[in-house]
Amino acid sequence: MRFNHLDLNLLVALDVLLEEQNITRAAERLHMTQSATSGVLGRLRTYFEDELLVQVGRKMQLTPYARELATPIREVLLTIKSSITAKPVFDPTTSKRHFRLVTSDYLISVLFAQVIQKIHQEAPNITFEMLGPSDNSGELLIRGEVDLMIVPERYIIEGHPSKLLFEEEHVCVVWQGNTQVGDTLTLEQYMDMGHVSVGFGRTRHMSIEEWFMNQYGFNRRLEVITNDFNTLPQLVVGTQRIATMHQRLAYLYAEYLPLRILQPPVKIPVMREFMLWHRSVEGDPMHRWLRERISAFIQHLENPPIAGRDTSHPEARLAK
Repeated sequence: MRFNHLDLNLLVALDVLLEEQNITRAAERLHMTQSATSGVLGRLRTYFEDELLVQVGRKMQLTPYARELATPIREVLLTIKSSITAKPVFDPTTSKRHFRLVTSDYLISVLFAQVIQKIHQEAPNITFEMLGPSDNSGELLIRGEVDLMIVPERYIIEGHPSKLLFEEEHVCVVWQGNTQVGDTLTLEQYMDMGHVSVGFGRTRHMSIEEWFMNQYGFNRRLEVITNDFNTLPQLVVGTQRIATMHQRLAYLYAEYLPLRILQPPVKIPVMREFMLWHRSVEGDPMHRWLRERISAFIQHLENPPIAGRDTSHPEARLAK
């Protein structure tokens, strides 16, 4: 198919070429030979009257014009995918749609494991792929390579739809045998203790409590940095260290590990978790159904009291 003398099939190849900036890798993704991919690049250069990719040393780089083309071409392909290839009518019981979600291990543990179970009961053939947060998570969503991101408010991407799912508090966790603190925690004690925290990605983006502490000039003594939230409570057991973590996850692990849960000595702002998706799938019926089910199931899980938990004390109460 041609539009304004351009073979539209070449747009897919151009999108891959601009992303990979490498003939070999682009050929592998396009399931073409390197010579055929080079030929496609030649046709694109002729049509756009621009080199698009130029050799600089051992690498290829985008020309200024190619950088301008990258986003609109990706948007066009996403629009075609969502508006033309998506079925206007679908049956959840028979759909075999595959969804890719960016979410943390904390969210999978406290909410999404149950959400996925619920969805499976209504749509048994839908499959999921869970990706952990990374330095390029936002780029993956912008490129349409993931269907949803479940992230704190500060990671919302302007120009794409989002919805608040729930709010979360933070608590401090120590081993039951910790002799440095009792049932309450002062700021002086908190700052004197060794801390366990979480860092993500190559640049080691720290979790919210570290960001908050830095905002107010508090420098904690970080003795252990792990790469997921589920190991935080495990790494304080048998030590005099402390971890600041999500309240729901802390109570989940307190049912299995010898932990004490304490209120932080300073008020950490409530964390607001949002569901975020690309604007091109806003009207996709199956995507909309999934968003609605996730939201409904999370609201259902938020309401009933958790069995076996003493909710008579403020420190044992889930955030609402």
